[in-house]
Amino acid sequence: MQSQRDGGLVLIIEDNREISEMVGEYLEMKGFEVDYATDGLDGYRLAVDNTYDVIILDLMLPRMDGVEICRRLREDTRKATPILMLTSRDTLDEKLHGLSVGADDYLTKPFAIQELEARLRAMIRRERRQIGGEILKVADLELDPSSMRASRAGTELQLSPIGLKLLTILMRESPRVVSRQEIEREIWGNSLPDSDTLRSHLYNVRKAVDKNYDRQLLHTVQSAGYRIADVQTSV
Repeated sequence: MQSQRDGGLVLIIEDNREISEMVGEYLEMKGFEVDYATDGLDGYRLAVDNTYDVIILDLMLPRMDGVEICRRLREDTRKATPILMLTSRDTLDEKLHGLSVGADDYLTKPFAIQELEARLRAMIRRERRQIGGEILKVADLELDPSSMRASRAGTELQLSPIGLKLLTILMRESPRVVSRQEIEREIWGNSLPDSDTLRSHLYNVRKAVDKNYDRQLLHTVQSAGYRIADVQTSV
């Protein structure tokens, strides 16, 4: 299923019909095409079977909650569709949990419909820019943004959803040095984690990318940030 409308094709997985209809009608007026699901299992099946530009996903759903849907889409089916998670829970822990399983952004109810639209458009623009039909390559490291699969020397790398986002950012910008602040802002937005969270994800990405290989590709650049580059030493 492909959208022929300017905004894109959106899947709304929300059991509150008043909210889903209000959001859907507004988005249709703004040039989007909208599919609906009122429970988690139906929403998951639609997300797997179709190609959406973005998914609006409620956290609390019958039959399968939003966190489980997000986790399965990222880990089991390797769907890279951008996900905006909705919830009435306005706590940092809940936001970080949703982001850790692969959500791209987070909006707390009640929300302004104009803000939701702006976030959807930004997510779609970013995703289309990242994919662009190209597989990212640095030396023997490859990443396919459309399937969110990474490999080195032909061996698939096992990375978490956050790890894959982190690797995508670094490979997309390679060989430029990307600052810690840039990485945190793109992955977590305004819901910044504690100071050790990025370091922990970088450690896991470095282990997956470099541990079993002679050439180091992930470099820490002192007081500047990080980069993926085919050089022998960081600068």
